[in-house]
Amino acid sequence: MSEMILNKTTCFTALPREWEDRDLLTAIQTRISRKRSKIVILDDDPTGTQTIHDLPVLTSWDVDSLKHEFEASGAAFFILTNSRAMTQKQACKMAREIGTNLKQASAETKISFTFISRSDSTLRGHFPHEVDAMAEATGLSSLPYLICPFFLEGGRYTVNDIHYVAEKDLLVPASRTAYAKDTGFGFTHSHLGEWVEEKTGGRIPYHQVVSIGLDDIRQGGPEKVGNILMTVPEKGACIVNAVAYKDIEVVVAALLTAEENKKHFLFRTAASFVRVRTGCVPHKDYLSGLDLQSKNPSTPDLSLDDLSGGGLFIVGSYVPKTTAQVTALVEQTHIVPIEINVENVLDTRTRNHEIQRAVKTMNAALANNDDAVLYTSRKLVTGHDPETSLAMGQTVSDSLIAVIQGLECRPRYMVAKGGITSSDVAIKALNVKRALVLGQVLPGVPVWRLGRESLRPGLPYIIFPGNVGNDNDLVVIHDKLKQG
Repeated sequence: MSEMILNKTTCFTALPREWEDRDLLTAIQTRISRKRSKIVILDDDPTGTQTIHDLPVLTSWDVDSLKHEFEASGAAFFILTNSRAMTQKQACKMAREIGTNLKQASAETKISFTFISRSDSTLRGHFPHEVDAMAEATGLSSLPYLICPFFLEGGRYTVNDIHYVAEKDLLVPASRTAYAKDTGFGFTHSHLGEWVEEKTGGRIPYHQVVSIGLDDIRQGGPEKVGNILMTVPEKGACIVNAVAYKDIEVVVAALLTAEENKKHFLFRTAASFVRVRTGCVPHKDYLSGLDLQSKNPSTPDLSLDDLSGGGLFIVGSYVPKTTAQVTALVEQTHIVPIEINVENVLDTRTRNHEIQRAVKTMNAALANNDDAVLYTSRKLVTGHDPETSLAMGQTVSDSLIAVIQGLECRPRYMVAKGGITSSDVAIKALNVKRALVLGQVLPGVPVWRLGRESLRPGLPYIIFPGNVGNDNDLVVIHDKLKQG
């Protein structure tokens, strides 16, 4: 398929007008509230919470914990799997374990569930393998996939079945971006039908993939989309075109009707779909520094009442956007830079010295009420195959964790840059079992309030995806929290 770079303004201007029903989201909320069912979002890194608020995130999935969430109020909850940091075999084993436990929790509480596999919005991750493993464990293997990678906050759009990454006023086919060259999860097609064929190894040929086009959504509305959904065959696939939240609202309204007619799907989506499917209405404003430091009425003992000390930024992501953001942070603020030399931590002879040097500098900065940024050297070091590259990445991440475990005082806040980095920091360094998503500090940048069981209860923990934001956004967050 032709995959040309497009002018964003020209492309969007030529599209039909959005579906005009202004009450769709309200109707979706009402329909969700009437269902005795839970939406469970399996998130392959913590960035899936970047569009919602006031929902819990679990980092463990024992049956008792799942039963507690099934019986709690609220339409949905997240399970952080961090599967993108795993091998395919590890990810599938975990998906089967989660699926088995969810099935048991559902049976014991008599509450049904729908699961969404939320993955990186640039078509990376263990698809279809972890989705298939989860479906097998829950008895849903015959269901078709519904694939919706639209992510407004990250500039990810799908038009004429081609998935694009926005770069200023250009729409670049995803296969022509750095994300497609990922050493572990690379891909060659931006056309979602061809991408499905590629990822399923030809099991689902692209010409058999059903498409919901923007004409269908914007001119036919929920009824037209619903009719298309009902035609998707078992074990097939359906792709969703979208460039605005209203497009997703139309699709979700149609999906709810399809479910009432016993038509169900296995979902592989980005975070924008999650927001609409859970009926979440976005906050009118982004969180301020004061919002992060204010008391939570439901858990006042978890509020951050010590506003002294420095803030800590932790950066592991290597994508060019992150490098530009770190450069701006170091050059435009008085933050203390602490670079971790990747080659040194990959060498067992120098690893410990590199870690201890960083620990000493970090603790001195925070104790002096200075903000600090801990970041890996910007030269990407990879292995000769995907598994070796994953293992090397894990060694680097473990070294970052070792530095953070050496903290001698409580930071005023933490910002983790990169999905795998933020997951490892939360689970391995901070011992987070459950957190509450407060909202977003910037578009696509979620904030968690850490739970009682963590090593830093109540700490505001900001998760900044590697592929999100403008060059100055780390500076913006730093200044916002400094003024807090």
